[in-house]
Amino acid sequence: MSVKRLTRSYNKMFAGVCGGIADYFEVDPTLVRACYAGLTLFTAGFPGVLLYIVLMFIMPNAD
Repeated sequence: MSVKRLTRSYNKMFAGVCGGIADYFEVDPTLVRACYAGLTLFTAGFPGVLLYIVLMFIMPNAD
């Protein structure tokens, strides 16, 4: 049995966070990026940017 891990992806635009989330949930990375950008804009920007920075440091790189 393989364990599924949330890691930063090599399919990246900036740091691979959205690509890693897309790989984990097996969806299109463009869809994740668009949803993330929309949510960030509609929540005044700061929480989304802060979350991205935190995830960038917490999520390990893909092997």
